[in-house]
Amino acid sequence: MEVEKIIKEKRGTIVDVRSYDEFIGGHVAGSINIPLNEIPHRMQEIQELKAPLVLCCASGNRSGQAQVFLTAHGLECYNGGSWMDVNYYQSQIE
Repeated sequence: MEVEKIIKEKRGTIVDVRSYDEFIGGHVAGSINIPLNEIPHRMQEIQELKAPLVLCCASGNRSGQAQVFLTAHGLECYNGGSWMDVNYYQSQIE
C-alpha cells in the first residue's frame, strides 16, 4: 500500500522520528513525535498507535532506520521519507 494512499484515506498514524527541536520547527499536522533514538524505549506506546504507521524525518534516512527496526518487531509501517513530502500528501486531503 502506498504512503500517499494511507494518508489520503486517513488510515494509520504519522510518526515523525526527528528530534524534538526539529519537530517543533515544523511538522505534519496531526503527526506525533517519537525521536529515532527513543523508539526502542517507547515500543509499548508505539504498539498502541493506530496502524499502519507512516514514518517521516528530514530526508527519509532516519525514518528508513525506524522502519527496519519496527518491521522487525512485527509492526506494519512505511517510510514516508521527508516530512515535507508527507505534509504535501496530508494537505491534499479534501
